[in-house]
Amino acid sequence: MSKHKGIRLIVGLGNPGEKHEQTRHNAGFWFVDTLAAKVNASFKQETKFKGEVAYFSCQGEKIWLLKPSTYMNDSGESLRPFCDFYKIPTEQILVAHDEIDLPNGEVKIKWSGGHGGHNGLRSIFAHLNKDFWRLRIGVGHPGHKDKVVGYVLKQINKQDREEVDNAIIDAMNTLDEFVEGDMEAAMRKLHTKT
Repeated sequence: MSKHKGIRLIVGLGNPGEKHEQTRHNAGFWFVDTLAAKVNASFKQETKFKGEVAYFSCQGEKIWLLKPSTYMNDSGESLRPFCDFYKIPTEQILVAHDEIDLPNGEVKIKWSGGHGGHNGLRSIFAHLNKDFWRLRIGVGHPGHKDKVVGYVLKQINKQDREEVDNAIIDAMNTLDEFVEGDMEAAMRKLHTKT
């Protein structure tokens, strides 16, 4: 078992398939895809984990990337067997997901807390627990709760996507802090940017 205390698993939440690729609900997938491209990691479908898996080395540590293929509402069905198999405690998990309670293009790190109605997080709570790190990628709010489902499952426009992509790049610049387990430094870097 690793004595490493930092993040060992970065999970991107989203829905599989081409029709969902450019929807706001897939912001978590966008993050891990961008990260994988930057570190030259390749995703492979792993049936026993119901997801796509990749890994890379950072500061001498093996860091896993996971994209559940279960659809958002069943994300926990992918995470649970993965964490059990690799013995990864929840405090060493970072879950990247879309966040309607943040303005589009803003990104925040959060420890534990509620699911805020996010079905991907709700599923992880049911299969693991709520004590993990989240990378909340702001996609904005449609203005009324009845419009949320249609909004997050709709194609994102070009300008909004650019803003989210910039936020993802900002978040990737805290990778060293994530791996070291210095989440306070990662938060300072990300939350106080000008």
